[in-house]
Amino acid sequence: MESTPSSSAAEAPMATTPFEWIGGEERVRALTERFYDLMDLEPGYAELRAAHGSDLGQARQKLFMFLCGWLGGPSYYTDQFGHPRLRARHMPFAIGIKERDQWVACMDQAMGETGVPTDLRVRLKESFMGTADWMRNKGV
Repeated sequence: MESTPSSSAAEAPMATTPFEWIGGEERVRALTERFYDLMDLEPGYAELRAAHGSDLGQARQKLFMFLCGWLGGPSYYTDQFGHPRLRARHMPFAIGIKERDQWVACMDQAMGETGVPTDLRVRLKESFMGTADWMRNKGV
């Protein structure tokens, strides 16, 4: 009896972009929503949540738009706002090791809870960590 490959293994070779591999807009939206929901729910992300102000609506939409393009899908963010200039746009916020680690942990938890395929999750977590570390603007 031949075993059937897991869905993540079966889908990965056919996907041409991480956007397709993750499952398109619907899955990117689910990931973004879960990320911000976790930020609200989990005490371990308190500093990260505090940095976002009282209303997460605009942040949710912008991250969704950004992730779509960054993952190789529609370029909603750049179409509306131009180049992301991530570091410059985040300079007003104090981002240190704790904030970096909370952001990456929250995103990793969201990826796990929304079913991002394991191989893709590992790759994305590494990329997110590199970007989050580059965004640091305070020592600790």
